[in-house]
Amino acid sequence: MADTKKPVKTVRLYPVEAAIWKNATEKGAFYSVTFSRQYKDENGYHSSDSFSGTDLLLLAKVADLAHTAAEELRAADRQEEKATS
Repeated sequence: MADTKKPVKTVRLYPVEAAIWKNATEKGAFYSVTFSRQYKDENGYHSSDSFSGTDLLLLAKVADLAHTAAEELRAADRQEEKATS
């Protein structure tokens, strides 16, 4: 079975979602974010990385929430580093 990486946090305001990913490097961890939009058709639920004009304000709000979440994760990493050093 393949080892699939999962996001460390997900922010959702349906149908827009932000997945926050932790990436470890020699210089420490950093976070990246991917965005997707969920939709349903006659074949079931799907995900897309394309957004319509009507999705853009919701995308901006999800991006803002993802930024806040990533900053909180960075702060927690810094606290953990201080506690272990």
